[in-house]
Amino acid sequence: MFRADLHCHTTFSDGTMNPEQLLRHAKEIGLSGISITDHDTIEAYTLASAIAKDLGLLLGSGVEFSSIFQGLSIHVLGYDFDLKSPAILELCQRHKTRRNERNKAILEKLSRLSMPIDEDELLSMGAQTIGRPHIALLMIKKGYVCSIKDAFNTYIGDGKLCFVPGVGISTEETLAAIHKGGGKAFLAHPHLLGHANKIKQLLKLPFDGIECHYGRFPPEQEKRWIKLAEEKGLLISGGSDFHGSVKEFIQLGCSWVDEETFHKIFQR
Repeated sequence: MFRADLHCHTTFSDGTMNPEQLLRHAKEIGLSGISITDHDTIEAYTLASAIAKDLGLLLGSGVEFSSIFQGLSIHVLGYDFDLKSPAILELCQRHKTRRNERNKAILEKLSRLSMPIDEDELLSMGAQTIGRPHIALLMIKKGYVCSIKDAFNTYIGDGKLCFVPGVGISTEETLAAIHKGGGKAFLAHPHLLGHANKIKQLLKLPFDGIECHYGRFPPEQEKRWIKLAEEKGLLISGGSDFHGSVKEFIQLGCSWVDEETFHKIFQR
């Protein structure tokens, strides 16, 4: 049976498997296709494309961009874009700069609370997209907290003592960049969003699809989004949001799309 997981992360953002490990794992568990959707970077594809071809695994270009819409944090999945697109590469660089500035501000706040972390330590973690999960891992390593959950709930989560909002990039700009790159833009995991009125306004933007199948959400909770996508004539996507050992409760392939859906999205 054809199954494709269109939402997963590698060590190039906040996953714990490198691209080769992820692709080999996908092959081992019987997936036919996959899209790597690292946060705000497409660097994994410099390695992944050739490996997927060798494994006989279909690989569609993907990325998960952070954005802001009317003060609400919105994740946008970009699919089937040109990996050499100047618009996509420029947006990735803008996010890298934004994250670096935000990370510095978070580290300054932690230092004031006698929890120093050197910026070089953070950069040496090797990811192209470094963010709060990486800071949390260093906090555990240094004995400041016991878990990633503890780090976020007490210090670096939204609204907590060391939280820094950072300067966001609008959802409108994000969709425009994906479309300039020849890709398709999907609203990521709407299951996690409240604000029904804002979602109604959000979907007036030129999205191409909705991530209707997500993580371990049961089918009855996905029906709402499938119905909405069908009513609006939007494409449907799905994936696990696999991160590896940092989110052990989410397994690769626990959410997926069939062959017809995969080829509707990926035409390159």
